[in-house]
Amino acid sequence: MKLSSLFIAPLLLAGAAFAQTPAASAPRGETTANVATGPRLILVGDSTMAPRSGYGNALCARVQQVACINLARGGRSSKSFRAEGLWDTVLALLNEGGAAKQKTLVLIQFGHNDQPGKPGRSTDLATEFGPNMTGYVKEVKAAGGEVVLVTPLTRRTFKAGELPNDLRPWAESLVQIGAEQGVPVLDLNAISHAAVAAMGQAQADTLAEAPPRFDRTHLGPKGAALFSEQVLEGLLKLRPELAGMKTLVP
Repeated sequence: MKLSSLFIAPLLLAGAAFAQTPAASAPRGETTANVATGPRLILVGDSTMAPRSGYGNALCARVQQVACINLARGGRSSKSFRAEGLWDTVLALLNEGGAAKQKTLVLIQFGHNDQPGKPGRSTDLATEFGPNMTGYVKEVKAAGGEVVLVTPLTRRTFKAGELPNDLRPWAESLVQIGAEQGVPVLDLNAISHAAVAAMGQAQADTLAEAPPRFDRTHLGPKGAALFSEQVLEGLLKLRPELAGMKTLVP
């Protein structure tokens, strides 16, 4: 099934046909949805995509004519997101409606909490992370959905004037999985790392949440705006036929 068949026809309809209404099927919890009669965009990931601490809600605000549901949750990994039953919500959304099920694109981003040192969340890069992510891809496909894998957002702590990229091995694993499974990969890790490295520490710190919640991983409004735009632009490069869903956000 081509993504053009998922998205382009609804996007060509008149804007009045997409009057926004409350999300009848949206699960409980913090989600942001521009709800329409057309297809859905579901976000799955950790705190760097989640409401309040990530870019996911800002991304949802940047799209129109597409129902956007942010199911990303802080502290989750490719292991714990499934173990806690959160993935079941995604599958329920994908499978609802029977033969008339809504067309859905799922963006999946993990890596931060898969790194070592996080009990109950960490995964082995070679033997667990890859199979976990592959499982998500296969299950979305089996449910009739489309997948875009998103590599983990960069951290923003400089050392001796340089910005390390300790998440790159997880990003490269996702690139490999995308090639093996025939699904697109949005390399946010590379895009965001290049942008932050060019800023320097002082400017990069303006992307964080305000004190006392300040750190160099999570995002305040400025960071959410920057990285949501990067994700949307990356998505449009992978799927040019989605250009009609972009809305202008200051």
